[in-house]
Amino acid sequence: MIVDITEKPSIIRRASASGVLSVPPAVVSMAHQGETKKGDLRNSATIAAILAVKQTPMSLPHCHPIPIESCEVEWQEVERGLKCTVTVSTTSKTGVEMEALSGVSTALLCAWDMLKPILKDSNGQYPDTSICDVSVISKMKIPTEI
Repeated sequence: MIVDITEKPSIIRRASASGVLSVPPAVVSMAHQGETKKGDLRNSATIAAILAVKQTPMSLPHCHPIPIESCEVEWQEVERGLKCTVTVSTTSKTGVEMEALSGVSTALLCAWDMLKPILKDSNGQYPDTSICDVSVISKMKIPTEI
């Protein structure tokens, strides 16, 4: 079932989510430089985030398709790895926090995928790698004038 939002007014909605790809210290500088055997990590992961934002209703069946009017993806150096923040805006009847979360999660998965060759240990495992701290960091609703 999809929740009926027919009677809700369209308003400006904005949400930001962030998360961290935690990697071993030796990989942090490589990750920040961005170049991998698969190409430019930040550019590829940014595109992956934008695509995920736009396709959120395809993977989360209870999300309404909404017009994505803005999507910003930012990368930040943190001590333990790469931090990604995705901010999504729309004028719609329902929010964009799931889109922001989907974008962050996919960006971090893409970054992990691109770093796999240098993240694996001798047994092909990832003992010092994780995606963590994925959360909504802000959510705003701004009524539009009628």
